[in-house]
Amino acid sequence: MHTQHQEPTADMSEPSHPAPSPEETEAAMAANAADELARLQAELAELKAKSAELADQYLRAKAEAENTRRRAEEEVAKARKFGIEGFAESLLPVCDSLDAALAIDNATAEQLREGTDATLRQLLSALERNKVVVVHPEPGAKFDPHQHQAISVVPSEQEANTIVSVLQKGYLIFDRVLRPALVTVAGPK
Repeated sequence: MHTQHQEPTADMSEPSHPAPSPEETEAAMAANAADELARLQAELAELKAKSAELADQYLRAKAEAENTRRRAEEEVAKARKFGIEGFAESLLPVCDSLDAALAIDNATAEQLREGTDATLRQLLSALERNKVVVVHPEPGAKFDPHQHQAISVVPSEQEANTIVSVLQKGYLIFDRVLRPALVTVAGPK
């Protein structure tokens, strides 16, 4: 029998590396630190850019808010200053009618009465166009303390707390009382 003869073979596994020297370890740590420093510097630069962008956006938004506030204040000032313009324009024909009446020499009582009635109609029309409404309750209507002011309570055959007479008309603008109607009210029987 023939036996094969095998020569001892060298270990074919990875060659063993000797432990790195302290200088090599220090160099590797320095390289890692340099890489980490570069990464952190890049991250810092990116954060600074984002911060600058946000600061710019903040300043722009702040300026826009200030401009909006200023424009709103100007609009409010204009509304206060010229808000009555439409109302004033509707009163101009009333002024014209009064001027025309005063320009007539030797006007008769009938002419003055007709002119006064026409001028009053113009005035009431101007008030109504501007949402000013006359409060003139009928006798016998229920007394409303929100729209009427009782000047006196008088004995009457009417039901108590009803209006006997109107001494002065009242006025509302929209639903708000400008002036209550001055009335006398029926007292209890």
